Amino acid sequence: MLKQILSRLPRKALKAESGDLVRTDTGTPRSSSGSPGSRPTSAKKTSSVFPTNAVAGVEPSAAFNDVPIAEKLNLFVSKLNLCCTVFDFNDPSKNSIEKDVKRQTLIELVDFMVSGPPRFTEPVIAAMCKMCATNLFRVFPPNYRSNSLGGENDDDEPTFDPAWSHLQLVYDLLLKFVTSSCLDAKLAKKYIDHSFILRLLDLFDTEDPRERECLKTVLHRIYGKFMVHRPFIRKSMSNIFYRFVFETERNNGIAEMLEIFGSVISGFALPLKEEHKIFLWRALIPLHKPKSVGVYFQQLSYCVTQFIEKEPKLASSVIKGLLRYWPITNSQKEVMFLGELEEILEAINMVEFQKIMVPLFWRIGCCINSFHFQVAERALFLWNNDQIVNLIAHNRQVLIPVIFPALERNAQSHWNQAVLNLSLNVRRMLSEMDDELFLACHARFKEEESRLSLEAQKRKETWEQLENEASLQPVSGNTAVLVTPLATSITC
Repeated sequence: MLKQILSRLPRKALKAESGDLVRTDTGTPRSSSGSPGSRPTSAKKTSSVFPTNAVAGVEPSAAFNDVPIAEKLNLFVSKLNLCCTVFDFNDPSKNSIEKDVKRQTLIELVDFMVSGPPRFTEPVIAAMCKMCATNLFRVFPPNYRSNSLGGENDDDEPTFDPAWSHLQLVYDLLLKFVTSSCLDAKLAKKYIDHSFILRLLDLFDTEDPRERECLKTVLHRIYGKFMVHRPFIRKSMSNIFYRFVFETERNNGIAEMLEIFGSVISGFALPLKEEHKIFLWRALIPLHKPKSVGVYFQQLSYCVTQFIEKEPKLASSVIKGLLRYWPITNSQKEVMFLGELEEILEAINMVEFQKIMVPLFWRIGCCINSFHFQVAERALFLWNNDQIVNLIAHNRQVLIPVIFPALERNAQSHWNQAVLNLSLNVRRMLSEMDDELFLACHARFKEEESRLSLEAQKRKETWEQLENEASLQPVSGNTAVLVTPLATSITC
């Protein structure tokens, strides 16, 4: 009995060894003598670069057309495992043959996905997620983020990842996998989980615009396919926005994430949940603050207008937020804010407009008086919008007195001829709107100008008197010396 047990030990060891080298087998178990129960003792030659964790009985180098239908998924998993090796693309001459083999394998996997594969089993889903994680998830070096302030480095050439020839195929494969009708979302959520999504979101900080575009599409499809993950995705993206606005102001993927949110907002049910309104107030509105807002302003403005179209009552809150973050010293941002303001005023109703019209038009008046001609022009162009003119006409008793002084100052002394002409045109429109009110505002403006002129003259005389008295006093020791102040007038 003991002899029989011991005689079997080598055979079992041999079987175990052959099981470890299954990716080099041809498929059908045969021994050198042709007996059906044994396995070959020699293996086929394969590249030593790739791992040896393929599926038993399936050769990864085989073509999908050469295996029976029942073995196609096993071959799919074998090829996925084969692609888990990551190469260094900083040296183009290194592992060039192996890189080409991996690329051809990825192309075969993509073609298999397009051809309509059978329903994915759990091992297939696990292998796919493992392969994507191995190839995609990586930490960017510090110099990757050194020039991510956007607006200051618009002339810089974008940085392209040298491994894109492989990364592009992996993204394409992941996208086709997520959108495939053969993927059961309930089964896949175990592997495409919160950790997987967070690491995908981290990749948005890449400087390669091609990768960010792929990530945008993949994450959008994941959001649509996995309903259970939707709240988590929204919360995680909100956290990225918070960190960007209040801590780092460094992230390359804000525009792409806002583009995803733009399509998400359009699908919100009415009435809007409190969670969505909080996102508007705490994330979207503060995103107007960073100096690199120009990089993602178009997507941000679209998201804001989507909220207002969904629920017009939010318009007054949005305008209050814009006024709070108004860029006093950045003319380029002011022009962008005025453009967004026009879009909001086109959609606002009368009740919401009346809540914020006084501080809003006070700010517009400051823009009209701006020495930067583009800011002044953009503010005056608001009167080309019929909806805004209609809002002003219905509230002219309040708004004309607010805006008239700014127009009158421009008409008298603005340095730019185009701004001066526009100011005269708007002034004429207000006169035609309500001539009696216009004349009353003009008279009040003249009185105010006279009063300010008298005050300025008195102030000048007082300073001259103080200077004369100070000049008569001898200067000795640490005695303070009175100097003429720089006369400045800051109105906005």
